[in-house]
Amino acid sequence: MADIADAALLRVLQLASPALPIGGYAYSQGLEYAIEQDWVTDLDSAAGWLTALASRSLGRLDIPLLLRQYAALEQQDATGFAAWNDWLLASRETAELYLEDSQQGGALLRLMKSLLIPAAQDWPTGEPLALISAFAMAGQHWRTGPSALALGVLWSWLENQTGAATKLIPLGQTDAQRLLDRLLPALPPIVELAAGLADEELGAGLPGLAFASARHEHQYTRLFRS
Repeated sequence: MADIADAALLRVLQLASPALPIGGYAYSQGLEYAIEQDWVTDLDSAAGWLTALASRSLGRLDIPLLLRQYAALEQQDATGFAAWNDWLLASRETAELYLEDSQQGGALLRLMKSLLIPAAQDWPTGEPLALISAFAMAGQHWRTGPSALALGVLWSWLENQTGAATKLIPLGQTDAQRLLDRLLPALPPIVELAAGLADEELGAGLPGLAFASARHEHQYTRLFRS
């Protein structure tokens, strides 16, 4: 049992690693515009911004769908998996957020195909795949378990966002670690909440994120793609 658990943990670490070639470091999810507008200016305001995104966006949209898609793959329910993938992509509120999701999902899909993961090989050519859907494919294939996979996805997102904040505010390396230290305890409760949501409770409504992303599309000077 220990060997199985260790192997699953290593796969979660592989998927959460910044070395995963999907380009997660290139996206700020509206943070770049929020910093330009002085909505986010320091460690405390960065913590508030990221806490809101993690709990009210990922926790009520991405992570619940990750858990559902993992279950659909376990049950060999290809129709249900595809329906949740389409639902997730349709929930992206701006062109940037849609491209961020579909481009990273496509990059992970190509990687999984090169690793001969059956669900990836069977995915219809040219059909957009959300990043969360791709994570579900890889995690279910490698038997990570849904909760561990969800924590890994949240960690990967938080690490990328902290990296963006470090460059843009800017934060020093020590403050970046303080930011991680402040937000890490909130991640397990987010997964627990996501697991208990009914279908009719799914969905995120963060007008500030949508506005920041839409404005970022026309921002004059920017380092990030979203």
